[in-house]
Amino acid sequence: MKLTFVGATHEVTGSCHYIHACGKNILIDCGMEQGINVYENCEIPVEEALIDYVLLTHAHVDHSGFLPLIYSRGFRGQVIMTEASADLCSIMLRDCAHIQMQEAEWKSRKAKRSSKYSGVEPLFTMEDADGIIKRIVPHDYNKKFELCSGIEVRFTDIGHLLGSASIEIWITENGASRKIVFSGDIGNKNQPLLRDPQFTKDADYVVMESTYGTRVHSKERVDYVKELTEVLQQTFDMGGNVIIPSFAVGRTQEMLYFLRKIKTEGLVKGHENFEVYVDSPLAVEATGIFQKNIYSCYDDEAMELVKKGINPIAFPGLKLSITSEESKAINFDDAPKVILSASGMCEAGRIRHHLKHNLWRSESTILFVGYQAVGTLGRALVDGVDEVKLFGEPVEVRAQIKVLAGISGHADRNGLIEWLNAFEKKPKRVFVVHGEDATCNLFTDCLEKEYGYNAYAPFSGTRFNMLTNEIEYEAAPVPLKKKEPSKRVTEVFARLLAAGNRLLAVIAKNEGGANKDLAKFADQINSLCDKWDR
Repeated sequence: MKLTFVGATHEVTGSCHYIHACGKNILIDCGMEQGINVYENCEIPVEEALIDYVLLTHAHVDHSGFLPLIYSRGFRGQVIMTEASADLCSIMLRDCAHIQMQEAEWKSRKAKRSSKYSGVEPLFTMEDADGIIKRIVPHDYNKKFELCSGIEVRFTDIGHLLGSASIEIWITENGASRKIVFSGDIGNKNQPLLRDPQFTKDADYVVMESTYGTRVHSKERVDYVKELTEVLQQTFDMGGNVIIPSFAVGRTQEMLYFLRKIKTEGLVKGHENFEVYVDSPLAVEATGIFQKNIYSCYDDEAMELVKKGINPIAFPGLKLSITSEESKAINFDDAPKVILSASGMCEAGRIRHHLKHNLWRSESTILFVGYQAVGTLGRALVDGVDEVKLFGEPVEVRAQIKVLAGISGHADRNGLIEWLNAFEKKPKRVFVVHGEDATCNLFTDCLEKEYGYNAYAPFSGTRFNMLTNEIEYEAAPVPLKKKEPSKRVTEVFARLLAAGNRLLAVIAKNEGGANKDLAKFADQINSLCDKWDR
């Protein structure tokens, strides 16, 4: 009954934790790293083909984005998540694969112009995304279910994203029982559309995020409609566009909620008929999924609109751009407009094209409405960089760079502590993850010194024994080193290597089988080797 910390330790992205219990190998999240990573992550302690289950807290790619990668390396277990998360992953993982393949193709084309040409292969393909999506098994909120013999699981709405959940896991092994809770990303209160985070009563151990563990949101509820109206009025009066880099899933739908109210009440004077473009195929699909999950995820305020026959995230003047031709046409229209486009941190996608067309325009505004990780283009713009490079060309930053203060899908320090204090009895240990290095340390100190928790912020590779309540291995921080370029491996040969790893895993799973069956299996493998051993 052991827990190993793999990703999002003293960092915000790449969330991944590993449990070995009851003879099963279980991952909690399998996220992609984004922005600049400070520390090396350890490898998952077992071959991907030996992983039995992945439990997913929510669909954001820093928690789900490497699911296709482990599939490509032989994983064939179940991926368990809520119904809404399953809907979102079905589009988001395909989008991840599309971006991987698109960027690999672009880098390969660029490399061809160099004398040191070496083809670039994507981390995973659309085939891998489709494969992992078929492994998804959805479960309802608040319903305890048996994962396997000795392990039970329950998802609780944590209010961060449509379908997001904290995960309760009950483990009974060799007559001993323990309960561990993974917070996932804890949502902010009073968000549009989504319910507030729900609390959990008890746990032996808690693994919790600390993204905003040193930040306190404004005590007064921010009037987002008023602040957004002021930005629109000022920008439109100057004849510019308002470009909103927005996460396709979650933040885009929240912004549509505010914009619907602004449009309905005619708050932007002289520009009442302004148009709003959602330029992201993923965001368009995600908006449809939000509509599908109204009754399981929406809060009371949004439901009141629904009961009146009002769509909370649709209005006249809303334009949905799907094709690349529709996207390009947006920038040939001179009328002041709002453009919502992904990615939210400006690292990829169509937003980079809109930045190229608007960053140099002093009359335009780039409005950030979400967290910007260190090392991303979005963070550089928020920090006041004078010039950026887009598609190989320098672009001077003349546009107004603004942040809609208070917009956050993450609970602040007080919200995190409120969620933890809701446990009726203090957990034996609290593990602090999913925060930048200084934040993890400061929040851990806060929990220990101010609230009396036995708190600890592990580094990647740390292993904890839940039976003995002891840290068996305390990993030291390993600074990230620049990796040497690896020898080129073709996509097809990489698939062959993954198939070999899966074969080894299948062999391991058959240990102890009937001698007759094992002998037959060995003969089949040798026959295959004889055919290809040239």
